[in-house]
Amino acid sequence: MPSRRNLVEQFSTFLQFEGDRPRPWLADPRLRRSMERRLESQAAQQEENFWALYWHKQWLKHQPTDITGQPAVKPNPTQQLPQNHLTAFVQDGCYWAAHKTVTRFKNLPYGLSDCFQLAIAQFNKILKGFDAAYGSDFATYANAAFASLIRETLRQRNEVDICTDWGLLRKLSKKRLTEALLLQGLGEATTKSYVLTWQGFKLHYVPHQATGTRKLTKPDDETLEKIVAYYKAQKRDQLSKDHPDASSEDIETWLLATAKAARQYLYPTQVSVNAQRAGQETEFIDSLPETNELSPMDSLVEEEAQSERQQQRQALGDVLDQLLGELDGDAQKLLGFYYRDGMTQQEMAKALDVKQYTVSRKLSRIRQGMVKKLASWSVEQISPEDVDNLHTGPDLDLLSTVSSVLDEWLQQHFSATEPSE
Repeated sequence: MPSRRNLVEQFSTFLQFEGDRPRPWLADPRLRRSMERRLESQAAQQEENFWALYWHKQWLKHQPTDITGQPAVKPNPTQQLPQNHLTAFVQDGCYWAAHKTVTRFKNLPYGLSDCFQLAIAQFNKILKGFDAAYGSDFATYANAAFASLIRETLRQRNEVDICTDWGLLRKLSKKRLTEALLLQGLGEATTKSYVLTWQGFKLHYVPHQATGTRKLTKPDDETLEKIVAYYKAQKRDQLSKDHPDASSEDIETWLLATAKAARQYLYPTQVSVNAQRAGQETEFIDSLPETNELSPMDSLVEEEAQSERQQQRQALGDVLDQLLGELDGDAQKLLGFYYRDGMTQQEMAKALDVKQYTVSRKLSRIRQGMVKKLASWSVEQISPEDVDNLHTGPDLDLLSTVSSVLDEWLQQHFSATEPSE
C-alpha cells in the first residue's frame, strides 16, 4: 500500500480498492485546504496525534443533543468536517487490521476490501468510545478497535451462517425472537402462537450431542408430539380460546418459519432502494412514503428561518465582494490560481516565476487579512444583549468558523469565473 507523505495527506486522503488491491490515495480538496489552513496557524504542531486529538475534540464539541441533554440520533452537520478528517486519518490502521484478518483466517467468505468496509462503517463507535483523558494515542486505540470490530462482526455473521435452523432456535432469546416475528408483520396473535411453540421446543428438545448445538437436526416425532401437548396445555392460559389446536406438522412449520424470521432479523439481506420490484417496472423507492412533510406551523417557521438565512447570505456576500474588491490584481490572481484552477503552491510559483515560499506567505497574508476583517464584521452583527458574553476580540472558534465560511465563498466565487490562461 502506498504511504502518505505528510500531515495534510494523512488527514485528507482516502484509500481506494480495485478488487482487494489498494490503489493510489484519493484526495478530498476541501479537507486538504482545511488542514493547510490549520497548519499555517499551528506550524509548530507536526505530531499526528496532536491533530487527531484536536479533531476528536472538535467532533465532541459539536455532538448533537436532544432537549434532555442526551446524545441525539440525528447527526449534527458541524460534526462532519472533524469526522471526515479523522476517517481519512485512520485509513491506514483500518487497512492493516483488515489485512491481518484475511491473512490469519484463510477460509473467510469476505475479501480484504469487504473487511475494510465492515470496519470503517462502524467508525462512529470508535469516535464515541475514545477518551483522551486516559492519555492513549488515537491511532493505537483505533487500530485495536478496528481489529476487534472486524472479528466481532464476522463472528456474529458466522454464528448465524453455520447454525442449522434448529440450532439457531436453541440460541435465541425470547426478546429477539419476538422482535424478529413482529418485524415480519405476522400480527400479535400469530406471534404469540409462534413464541409459545418455541417455548415448548426449548423445553422438550434437549440436545444429546456433546459438541455444541450449532448442527442440531430436526426433532424426532416423539419430541414433536411433546411440543404439541405443551402447546395445547398452555394455549388456554396464554392465548385466546379461539386459537385452534396444532398438529406436529403445524408445529414443525411454525418453528421453521420462526427460524427464517430470526435469521433475517439477525443477518438482514440488503437490497438497494433502486432495485426493480418483482414483476413491476417500478423501483422500491417509488413506494416509500413521504416522511418529511411539515405541519402548517412548522412550515411557517421554516419559511421565516429561510428568509432570514437568505438575508444573512446576501449581507455576507456583499461584505465578501467588498473585501475581494479591496485586494490588488496580484492578490486576486493568486486566489484565482488556488480556488479556481486548483494549482499547488509550486505550480503557482512556477507560473509567476517566484519562489514557493513567496507564494505561501502572500496567500497566508491575503487570507488572514480577509479573515480578520470578516470576523470583525461578524462581531458587529451580534445583538447588544450578547455583547457582554464576548471576549475582547474574536476567539479561536469564531476565527475557525469565519475561515471556513470564507474558504467556501471563495471556492464558489472563483468557480464561476473563467479559468486563467
